[in-house]
Amino acid sequence: MLNENPIKIKQEDVGNRYKDNKVPVAIFIEDYINGKVNVEGDMLQFFKKRDQYLNYMPTWNHLQFLVSNFIPEVLIHSQEQDIRIGQEHYDRGNDFFGAFLGESMIYTSGKFDSIDQSLEKAQESKMNEVCNNLQIKEGDKYLDIGCGWGTLIAHAAKYYGANASGVTVAKEGAAFARQRSKDYGVEDKVRLLNIDYRDIPKETYDKISCLEMAEHVGVKNFQTFMQQIYDLLDDDGLFYLQIAGLRRGFILEDLNWGLFMGKYIFPGADASTPVSWVIEQLEKVNFEVSKMENIGIHYSHTIHNWYKNWLANKEFVLSKYGTWWFRLF
Repeated sequence: MLNENPIKIKQEDVGNRYKDNKVPVAIFIEDYINGKVNVEGDMLQFFKKRDQYLNYMPTWNHLQFLVSNFIPEVLIHSQEQDIRIGQEHYDRGNDFFGAFLGESMIYTSGKFDSIDQSLEKAQESKMNEVCNNLQIKEGDKYLDIGCGWGTLIAHAAKYYGANASGVTVAKEGAAFARQRSKDYGVEDKVRLLNIDYRDIPKETYDKISCLEMAEHVGVKNFQTFMQQIYDLLDDDGLFYLQIAGLRRGFILEDLNWGLFMGKYIFPGADASTPVSWVIEQLEKVNFEVSKMENIGIHYSHTIHNWYKNWLANKEFVLSKYGTWWFRLF
């Protein structure tokens, strides 16, 4: 016997599909973000119990998106396509992303010492972990590919003495990063390259990082990208890669979330794979993998904090970006 269904109908034309049966999660998401249904209570709590009300059956919308968007993007991955998709996403507005990322403006997982630690402290811990794993020291040439809003390169320059360069296709993100380096007092040690990764100047670096940008490179170009990084590194250089992985095998739940992310959150990002594939690509270009860590639990805590920030900024998001964007994120 199911508990009382927290999904409440707002438009009668969709009511029949919610009467007795579980609804495909893809259908529910579309209905929710388009204001056709509401959820009673906290959305996060609802999704923790989603299997009571939703299933993961493929839908016509899935097939349509696969054929018209996902497969062509996977197969093409041209520079023009990747820049267009990246700028459409990341140039939406710094204040939009700030509404959930918070002061750190870091769009990746923090590292939590405890579940009660603040997001800002967790992100500071993560930046220190990256810098320490890369063994960054005074005067090192350091490159961060996919630097976002520039917090990591400013941090590495200020606290570790790096001569740091950051690469991003986002114009608004690059402008924010330049201002952040000034605020940190390290504008003379930070260089922002508002370019595609393919156009990175051919010079060598002591240390390179890439935190969740390689997904946007795609499976098609992944090994070429790893070779490019290998060639950019000094002979004794170190590379830090963070990438969102997948469980091995065909799992309907993962397919649903992957297509949702590809359609709405990270369009054009198809290189999320099982970790064995990533390691194989690294080793094929002669990287020696010295350390691997799964930080999924830290990402769970990070996203929970982003969710709380988003709810706290609800009125701002609604007033500037509207209900659809608020519901989606």
